[in-house]
Amino acid sequence: MFHHVEYILNSLADPDRFYTGFTEDLKQRLVDHNSGKVSHTRKYKPWSLKAYIAFSERQTAIEFESYLKSGSGRAFAKKRF
Repeated sequence: MFHHVEYILNSLADPDRFYTGFTEDLKQRLVDHNSGKVSHTRKYKPWSLKAYIAFSERQTAIEFESYLKSGSGRAFAKKRF
């Protein structure tokens, strides 16, 4: 069963801005981002879901999030998503 989700959001206010995160409740997390509850994304709301990947293992999802936040990971996400 997949409970650990890596996600990429795209700002509708600033289409060149993206946010990568990890959650176990994607629907609630998107609500949190769009309601301004997340300080890192508040300034660029509203957000739309660009991509998400579900993992069966929490640690794998966390490691993939770290990769996507690295330089090569951002390049990968920009090219593939």
